[in-house]
Amino acid sequence: MNKIFIGLLIPFCAFSAAAQTKRKAPVKKVVKPAAATTLAPKTTLDSASYTFGVSMASNMKQSGLKSLNYTFLTKGFKDAFAGEERLITAEAGQKAANNLYKTVTQEKFAPAIAEGKAFLEKNKKVPGVITTASGLQYQILTPGNGIKPTATDTVLVNYKGSLINGKQFDSSYDRNEPLSLSLDRVIPAWTEGMQLMPTGSKYKFFVPYHLGYGERGAGNDIPPFSTLIFEVELLKVNGK
Repeated sequence: MNKIFIGLLIPFCAFSAAAQTKRKAPVKKVVKPAAATTLAPKTTLDSASYTFGVSMASNMKQSGLKSLNYTFLTKGFKDAFAGEERLITAEAGQKAANNLYKTVTQEKFAPAIAEGKAFLEKNKKVPGVITTASGLQYQILTPGNGIKPTATDTVLVNYKGSLINGKQFDSSYDRNEPLSLSLDRVIPAWTEGMQLMPTGSKYKFFVPYHLGYGERGAGNDIPPFSTLIFEVELLKVNGK
């Protein structure tokens, strides 16, 4: 009897021990996060390097860039200093940079682009306004009967220029000094429009941005993608 009882007890004890082992929750190891390392420049090279980075990024940010791929930015720096072979050609890189700037600039000045387009759409319906194939719009204020210049002629003109909000950015009338200029060295709108003008005439040009100062603008007075208005008086054609 005792042997039978003991024989039954041993398997039961083993089962109980195994069951208790299974019921024990696994112990999770708590991994403490690594202490944050504060980066601080310690040498002149450190400080100068950081300053170069801040300066470059600030200029790019002012141009409309919000971020870059910092892995490739650092790679470019390292390859240039080490004299390593470029990952892409200089031409391909410049094209990519131009396209990136064009995209962010268009996003930044989207309201100005839309405003200019709406203005020109409305303006072309005004009686007396003529639109050329390029998109230039002009209106004859004073007819003339003199000769017309060619694209390579030098001309003497009086003019004033303004934005579509009415803000004037330049005027030879205010300076009381006509301007002599070569038509192959001016904005496309002037090269095209001046050839339509007989000497002695006065025209008004309505200039879409791609025929003016384009995506870059001009100085502080003409923002990128600006639609412009010029009143131009052709005083004399000086020839080539």
